[in-house]
Amino acid sequence: MAFFLCIETSTTNCSVALFENNNLVAIKESANGYQHAEWLHSFIQEIITSYPIEKPDAIIVGKGPGSYTGLRIGVAAAKGLCFAWNIPLIAADSLQTLACAVLNSVKISKNDLICPLTDARRMEVYTAFYNHFGERITDIAAKIITENSFSEELKNRKIYFAGDATGKCEPILKNKHAKFIHSLLPSAKYLINEGLKKYTTQQFENMAYFEPFYLKEFVSTTAKKTFKIGE
Repeated sequence: MAFFLCIETSTTNCSVALFENNNLVAIKESANGYQHAEWLHSFIQEIITSYPIEKPDAIIVGKGPGSYTGLRIGVAAAKGLCFAWNIPLIAADSLQTLACAVLNSVKISKNDLICPLTDARRMEVYTAFYNHFGERITDIAAKIITENSFSEELKNRKIYFAGDATGKCEPILKNKHAKFIHSLLPSAKYLINEGLKKYTTQQFENMAYFEPFYLKEFVSTTAKKTFKIGE
């Protein structure tokens, strides 16, 4: 018997779950905007104190890609708890766990594709293609969505899109083969499959060097101020 604390913060959904082996025993999450700094530690505290275990056997954290701030908060919390409890850290691909969630929600044919869409600001998304087994078949990339995006892949097959960027992409990707699942977001409850595999094979992260998979460098913006001569 093993217990796993799962943390997923790559999007607006701040999510914490506790598993006994592969059985979900508790979950707390909120998709009400980027309030991860406010909610994450209280969710962890509520779950750990409400279930009679001294500590989990490992922490599974969604490594991204996604929100720079959200990932930083989630990974920092996971690493801190792993150090405090002296337990291993396991990282899971946030996009792949979302692809697995699609597989659990709809029936996917052999020829169809799954395409998680994580918001990367404006019309850009983090995405990749996954097959009907939930296996990634293309590199994860940041793509700007236009009316021609995925046009070749959509010619002869269905593509199931899910994630927090489906709302902005659906009006642009007007194709009968494009299927949008708006109800699915990356969640801690989807991390367990990949996490269990890595726990069994002891694929643990080096906590001194592990960083989230940001994919892109963080770019901060500041308001521009103009000055007149003589000011």
